[in-house]
Amino acid sequence: MEYRRFADTIIVRMNRGEELLEQLEKVALAENVKLAEVSALGATDDFTVGVYDLAEKRYHANSFQGAFEIASLTGTITVMDGKYYAHIHMIAGDDKGRAFGGHLNRAVISCTCEMVIRVIEGRVERTRDEEIGINLLDFKKQC
Repeated sequence: MEYRRFADTIIVRMNRGEELLEQLEKVALAENVKLAEVSALGATDDFTVGVYDLAEKRYHANSFQGAFEIASLTGTITVMDGKYYAHIHMIAGDDKGRAFGGHLNRAVISCTCEMVIRVIEGRVERTRDEEIGINLLDFKKQC
């Protein structure tokens, strides 16, 4: 992975074999990112995405292997309990034009991934909502 920061924007190139979420965390920690918008495109040959089931309060994971284009990746970087927290969704398409997506659990880069991290001044914490079962943005919590 290589990256360069331009004021409030970080441009990242991930390489074949790297795990996307691990590389995102490395950049965010190295650049002390507490709040940001994330977007990317590229290719993956091994990824897992999930869909949240509110009734069961758990994610159902779906794993895919093969040639896939990352058609859309979007998300946020925030903090929870003072630590890095990323919430990323991804859609990837296969050679037949079918798309698969959801909450990103992992993605191994097959060719490259080009990512833009737009750093936002400030900080937003997350708090666990037990009724829903997920970590929500909490604007009341002092940062």
